[in-house]
Amino acid sequence: MARPIAEGLYTDGPEPRLVGARRRSDGRIVFPAPSGPEAQHYERVELSPHGTLWSFTVQRFRPKSPPYAGNDDDKTFRPFAIGYVELAGEVIVESRLETDDVAGLRIGQPMGLAIVPFRTDPDGGVVTTYAFRPLA
Repeated sequence: MARPIAEGLYTDGPEPRLVGARRRSDGRIVFPAPSGPEAQHYERVELSPHGTLWSFTVQRFRPKSPPYAGNDDDKTFRPFAIGYVELAGEVIVESRLETDDVAGLRIGQPMGLAIVPFRTDPDGGVVTTYAFRPLA
């Protein structure tokens, strides 16, 4: 059975959404939603599942572990793109970018939210995370 990398980070279902929060005092939206005592100043909101690529880079070597928690090693590591996706009128979100063609990524490109496998636990359970993919 799959479980999210962090509870309350996104909704599940046919059209998943990231869960952010709107500050009650001024309407500013943040992601992820605050926890602990700060959470009382916010109301949770589901964010748009679509945005535009604001900026990106390519991670070409395996990051140090910890904090990196992938199921790969130096030999099996595959470079991946990471970037910022602007959810218009809401917030800019840092995200892994799911694509097999990093050379095809372009600033301003339409992007869509996806829930993707992140790693497999020792007991065989799949841990999922969010990512954005280029839209056709």
